[in-house]
Amino acid sequence: MRRFDERVLHLMSHDTDVPLALSNLAARHKISAAHIHITRHLALEGSRLTDLAQSAGVTKQGMGELVNQCAAWGLVERTDDPRDTRAKIIRFTDIGLSWLKAFERAIRTTEQEFHSEVGDEVATVTELALEVYTQELTQPKRIP
Repeated sequence: MRRFDERVLHLMSHDTDVPLALSNLAARHKISAAHIHITRHLALEGSRLTDLAQSAGVTKQGMGELVNQCAAWGLVERTDDPRDTRAKIIRFTDIGLSWLKAFERAIRTTEQEFHSEVGDEVATVTELALEVYTQELTQPKRIP
C-alpha cells in the first residue's frame, strides 16, 4: 500500500492540473499517504470530523491535525453543520476538488501500472484481499 500511495503522490506532484503550491508540497514529500486519508474518505457533500476519522480508521485527534494542515493548504474548509450548531462540516474547496480529480487520475494510472506489472490475475486477487483486510481493520472487534 505504501508503494502504491507513494506512486499516486508522485503522479499528483507532476499533474499540471494540480495547483503549483500543492504539487510542490507533494514533490517535497510534505503531503504524505496520511493526507490521502482525507482525499479517500471525505464525502463530496462534506463530513463531520468524527465520521471522517472513523471512515479512515484514525483517531479524531489525528484526523483533526490532518484537516488543519489541509485547510491551511486550501484543500478543505470547515463550515457550520446545519443539523448541529456545535459541529462543523469539512468540505473540499474548489482547489480541493481539483486535487480530488488529480487523485482519481493518479489512482487509475497507478492501478493500470500495477496490473501491467503483476498481471491481471494477481492484481485482482491482491485488490480483493486488500479490500477484505481494510474492512476487517475498520470493523469493531467483537469479543466472543
